[in-house]
Amino acid sequence: MNSCAERARWWTRDRAKFGAAIALTCVASVASLFVTHMARAESEHAIVSLPAENFGFLPFYVAQDAHIFEEQGLDVQKVVLAGVGTTNGVISGAADFGFSNGASLTRAAARGQKLLAIAIMSDKPAWAIIFRQDLAAAAHFNPEAPLAERAKILGTAHALAIDTVNSVGHALMRVIEKIGGVDPEAIPVTPLLFSEAILAFSRQAVDGFVSNAPWTEQVLAQGNAVVVADALSGDPPWISPFASGLVIARPQFCAEHRSICLKMGHALVASVAFVHTKRADSLAILRKHFPQIDAAVMEKSFATIEKAMPAVPVISEAAIANSDRLNVEAGFMKPEEQLKSYADLFTNEFVH
Repeated sequence: MNSCAERARWWTRDRAKFGAAIALTCVASVASLFVTHMARAESEHAIVSLPAENFGFLPFYVAQDAHIFEEQGLDVQKVVLAGVGTTNGVISGAADFGFSNGASLTRAAARGQKLLAIAIMSDKPAWAIIFRQDLAAAAHFNPEAPLAERAKILGTAHALAIDTVNSVGHALMRVIEKIGGVDPEAIPVTPLLFSEAILAFSRQAVDGFVSNAPWTEQVLAQGNAVVVADALSGDPPWISPFASGLVIARPQFCAEHRSICLKMGHALVASVAFVHTKRADSLAILRKHFPQIDAAVMEKSFATIEKAMPAVPVISEAAIANSDRLNVEAGFMKPEEQLKSYADLFTNEFVH
């Protein structure tokens, strides 16, 4: 007896007593369905790509799990396109928005594939390069030495791991190697997922790798690694501010679907504020997405991510300029390819 009609037939013998109640219940049911249908009709759809699953995308997880996207009238479908695949996915139209970075943004622009950044989730780089402690001890590694001295240890590696080729992590590894006088082409690098890199490191199949929270914190907690370079602490010193976590779209998409870009921008403003003001709730969301991470590692990693996150996701041109410099310093772009201005690669109109 689930339908209104069935209930009506069942209560036919006492219409005077129950007829009004049945009518009100049915009217309420129909009204509820109508309101739900209208809400869905007003909702706009967007495909959002992440280049990986990691703590740096906490604002997205918050917007998703705390129903901020829904409150803004956005129905968001998440896809994961590894590394620079996310940038390529936005360029091709496979995704409407992508969580990317300034290095990918400027590299695409230099090659005639202009994209538009509409928000910044991290304006400081949270990448670090770690190395085997036993090899570091044998080489009398000094973690307090200047970066140029610390970076020399990378020249003793027989293999290093990166996340993906031409990524920010890969670029940082090459830059730090050069600072230490090490030829990046002389040390083999292997693209590995973070979980795979940790296993390879524990088996000593690689001597070091570049990563970010929570993977670096997880390895350091085991006590068998040292930090060679920490971008968040200023290695190299020119790297901050840095467009570490940009949300990008095709310029024509935001021109043709302005309301969707406005809703996305407003959702990201709310999610960043959520992270800074609702720490316990944000940690709970992280635990949901990364249940395998130890609680102590989780706490430390959250502190790192929050430190790298601006109070408001407003983009600065300096952050994008430093991202472009990383491309050049890493050898991913020629100096003459470096852009003279970055003003047309970003807008803050959707986060105000």
